[in-house]
Formats: sequence, C-alpha cells, structure tokens
Amino acid sequence: MGCVESMNYEILMRDASFRECRDYIKQHFKESIDVQPGFKIFDVYLIGVPPIAIGLDADFIVFPYTKPCHGTFLLRVEDTAEAARLRTLKK
Repeated sequence: MGCVESMNYEILMRDASFRECRDYIKQHFKESIDVQPGFKIFDVYLIGVPPIAIGLDADFIVFPYTKPCHGTFLLRVEDTAEAARLRTLKK
C-alpha cells in the first residue's frame, strides 16, 4: 500500500497521545503486538514513543499514525494479508 491516505481507514481517536493509543488497544482488543519506532506496516514506518501497540481484530489492524502538523490518530484498517503477517510476529 504505502500511503495511509490511499487506504480505507476508520479513525478511532484523534489528537491522542501514544500512551492513550496503547491503553485503548490493550483495553479494547484481545490480540495485540508491541513494536518499536521504525516498525514497517503497510509499507509505512511507524513513529512514536515505544512500545507502540498494534491491535488485531479478525482482519482489522488498529495502530497509531502520526501525520505531521495534524497529530496522532488511532486508525482501523482491514487487510487480511497484513493481519496474518503481524500474527506470525507474535509467535
């Protein structure tokens, strides 16, 4: 994919801190993975305060995304292949 703007995404939170995003993911999703800044998802490198939580719910991926000059958003994107790839990292 490469560009978040080209994805069909849902915004779960806006102007959130990385801690707020991490807490939301841990409270609302049974499945999650913690990654470090620079982790590549959808051909995009994540930035933020570690650990960065990524939530998994069926084929949906929930992750914080920082858009310069606009703040940090918690996004929900459906992608079967990327969800499967992330699950393999948990093992």
